[in-house]
Amino acid sequence: MTATKRKVLVVEDDKKTAELMEVYLQREGYQVLSTHDGRQALDLARDELPDLVLLDLMLPGINGMELCRLLREESGVPIIMVTARSTEMDKLKGLDLGADDYVTKPFSPRELMARVRAVLRRTVDEQIHRGPSQVAWDDRLHIDFAKHQVSVQGQPVHLTPTEFRLLATLIREPGRVFSRGQLIEKVLGFGFEGSDRTIDVHILNLRRKIEPDPNRPIYVKSVYGMGYKFGG
Repeated sequence: MTATKRKVLVVEDDKKTAELMEVYLQREGYQVLSTHDGRQALDLARDELPDLVLLDLMLPGINGMELCRLLREESGVPIIMVTARSTEMDKLKGLDLGADDYVTKPFSPRELMARVRAVLRRTVDEQIHRGPSQVAWDDRLHIDFAKHQVSVQGQPVHLTPTEFRLLATLIREPGRVFSRGQLIEKVLGFGFEGSDRTIDVHILNLRRKIEPDPNRPIYVKSVYGMGYKFGG
């Protein structure tokens, strides 16, 4: 799959920053949609079904955090937050809402393009089809790797692309303990520069969606001092 087939929605209230993003994205062959308004961004995402959203936080209409939450309720589109708010708490909050990556301003356009390529590569071209295409772990949990779908008790469960990759990585090797560093490499990529706590946030979100009781997980289990494993 080539970049020319990918559609990127830029949601940025600063005109110069938005134009800079558009120039570099178009230069790499992406189709670009752009808006400075949160409400219009939600409508564009619903109508145009972009392959990726570059999302500022300080927006009129609907702020970026709320827009991320709304998108996550109805879509698995990859989201990269691009913002001047750079504290660890801001990053963790964005990831907790379902963002796939977080880039702080001022940023290098080349670095941003590398992040775009990496996120799209992970979500579209990842080698997730190795082994069985479907796994019915028990009567309750079922995962379809080919369709990127998860169901719990026969009902579809919406996972973000990062949550799906995390579940897929763990369930492929049940009982194996993965360290946070290993999960970051497998799920977020070697270029990820966030803290280990990022994986903890995604684990908590995943548990909320698939566990009977997130406080007493039966699927995604913590191994004290080591990391996480599936089942066992």
